[in-house]
Amino acid sequence: MRSDGRQPDHLRPFTLERGFAKFAEGSCLIKIGETHMLVTATVEDRVPPFLKGKGQGWVTAEYSMLPRSGRQRNQRDLMKPNGRSMEIQRLIGRAIRTVVDLERMGERTITLDCDAVQADGGTRCAAITGAYVALYDAMRWMVDQRMLKQVLLKEPLAAISVGIYRNQEILDLNYDEDSSANTDMNVVMTESGKFVEIQGTAEHEPFGAETLGKMLKMAKKGIDELIRAQKEVLGL
Repeated sequence: MRSDGRQPDHLRPFTLERGFAKFAEGSCLIKIGETHMLVTATVEDRVPPFLKGKGQGWVTAEYSMLPRSGRQRNQRDLMKPNGRSMEIQRLIGRAIRTVVDLERMGERTITLDCDAVQADGGTRCAAITGAYVALYDAMRWMVDQRMLKQVLLKEPLAAISVGIYRNQEILDLNYDEDSSANTDMNVVMTESGKFVEIQGTAEHEPFGAETLGKMLKMAKKGIDELIRAQKEVLGL
């Protein structure tokens, strides 16, 4: 049993709330344990300069943490994101793009703004999971506006953390577990079981292939549960 009473392979209690932001084309408030992420999707009739004239669309992400989302106050990213925020938003963007049919979007950009309202570990994973819901609804809006003929998402995807804590493989690390884990890993996976990204580091002792296999199996269990919830909230 862990400090919050969970079994090693259990997710924290979580909810997904569609349409949380009234004016956004798509939005999702995801709460997983004490981590709360708000993701909004904005549709614009433009693309970055490197895509102009190519007829395809773009999906990108921005990530930030509100000043008191964590245990100490964070400085606002007033001029440009800090290195951590840049790394996370690039992860979110490239992960989401793997399931989008960009060729059929036309020259439009969808920006996913991912803001941590409260952070207790796993914010990047929560952002990716919530971003899929927000993006799906943004594309539904585009269909209603006759900008698209259909939602251009190939399959759902979600993300979760796994790690080794007190010599035990565990799923969905909270902040206390993450800050003292022997190994910390983030896994992004599609509904069909394909890996999009695996970010893992041995903080102390190296780990072997057998342990990696156990962690990836555990991650798939959690991601399957999250994807079922995504599909339920989207009415799929």
